[in-house]
Amino acid sequence: MRLDLAPIEALVPDLAAFRRDIHAHPELGFREHRTAGLIADELRRIGLDVTTGIGGTGVVGVLKKGMSDRSLGLRADMDALPFEEETGLPYASRYKGAFHGCGHDGHVAMLLGAARHLAAEGGFSGTINFIFQPAEEGQGGAREMIRDGLFDRFPCERVFALHNWPDLPAGSIRTRAGPIMASADRFEICITGKGGHAALPHQTPDAILAASDLVLQLNSIVSRRVPATEAAVLSVTQIAGGHAHNVIPATVRLMGTVRTFNPLVQDRIEASIRTMAQGVSLSTETEISVDYDRYYPATINDAASAAAALAAAATVCEDVAIAPDPAFTSEDFSFMLQARPGAYIWLGQGAPDKSAPLHHPRYDFNDDVISLGIGCFVALARQELPAF
Repeated sequence: MRLDLAPIEALVPDLAAFRRDIHAHPELGFREHRTAGLIADELRRIGLDVTTGIGGTGVVGVLKKGMSDRSLGLRADMDALPFEEETGLPYASRYKGAFHGCGHDGHVAMLLGAARHLAAEGGFSGTINFIFQPAEEGQGGAREMIRDGLFDRFPCERVFALHNWPDLPAGSIRTRAGPIMASADRFEICITGKGGHAALPHQTPDAILAASDLVLQLNSIVSRRVPATEAAVLSVTQIAGGHAHNVIPATVRLMGTVRTFNPLVQDRIEASIRTMAQGVSLSTETEISVDYDRYYPATINDAASAAAALAAAATVCEDVAIAPDPAFTSEDFSFMLQARPGAYIWLGQGAPDKSAPLHHPRYDFNDDVISLGIGCFVALARQELPAF
C-alpha cells in the first residue's frame, strides 16, 4: 500500500525553516549544544520522553504506542564540518570554520518530521527510539553513544539511518545487503634523519629522500599486495618537512588514509605499510615510526534489514533499487550496525540547482526531498512495528 505523503508534505515548510536555522548555526562534533537543545525542545513539545547528554551531546526521544514490546531505532547525525561555506545563501553559516556541508541539518529535519507525524498519527505498536547523534564527522559519536549505554537504555531490535546522496536523482532510494560504506583508517609516518646542510648530503640521512621513496612504495600496495578481487584505496594526502632551500630537514611527516570493506584487507595493508617503512628505514639510515588508526569500521548492512528498508521505501516512491556498489566514503553508523542489525539507506537529492557534492563548500541540502525522507522513516516504523 502506498503511503499517503499529503499530511507529511504539510510539515515540510516548517521543517525546512528549522533545517535552515540549524544550517545558519552549525556546530562541530561534541559541541552541538544549541542544535541538541532545539531538538530536545521539539521532541518534548510533541510529547516524547527525552534524554539528553548521551555520548556527550546526543539526544534520544522515545515514542511508545500500542501494547507491543518490540522496539526500533531511527538515527540522524547532527554535527557540521570544519570548513568555510561558499554558497552565498541567505541562511549560510554565521560561524567561521563551521558549515553543514554534508546535510546533517537535513537529516535532523527529516527525523524530527517522522517523530512529529508518528506522534500525531500513530499507526504502529511498540517503541521507537529517535536517535540524534553527535560527532559523526571523524570523531565517532556513535561509538560514544553506545559506550554511554545507548542500546542498553534504549533497546532496539533494528536500527536504520538515512543519508542524502547528491549522486542519485532527487527522490530515489538505494541500499544494499552487506558493505555499503568503507572502513576509514588514517596513518601518520614520522621519518627522522639528522638534518644538515643541503650542500653536504653525505653527512646526514636524507629524510626527504626517504619520504619520497616511501610514498612511491605505499602507492604500490593496493595494486601489488591486495587481491584484485578486493576493493581498496590508499592515498597519501600530506607531506610536511623542511623550511629552507639549503637545509636538509631532520624530520618529515607523511599522512594519509586507507579505505576498504574487508578487515583482512585492512590487516594486509597495515602490515605492508609497516614492512615498507622498516625497509626504507634500513636502506636510508633514517628512523621511521608508523601510527596507524582504524577509526571507523566498514558500514555493513544486515541482509534482512536491507530488504526491509527497500520494501518500506517502495511504499513511498517509485525509484527504489538495490545499490550496485558500496561507496568508499565512511560513516560511523557502522558502530551501531556492529551492535544491532540494521541498514544504512541513501536518499537521492541530486537536482540541477543542487549539484555540489557532499563536503563541497557550495553544497546545500535539497529541501525538496524532506517529505520522502520522512516518509521512508514512517514506512519503516509501521512496517517493523505493525499495529495489527
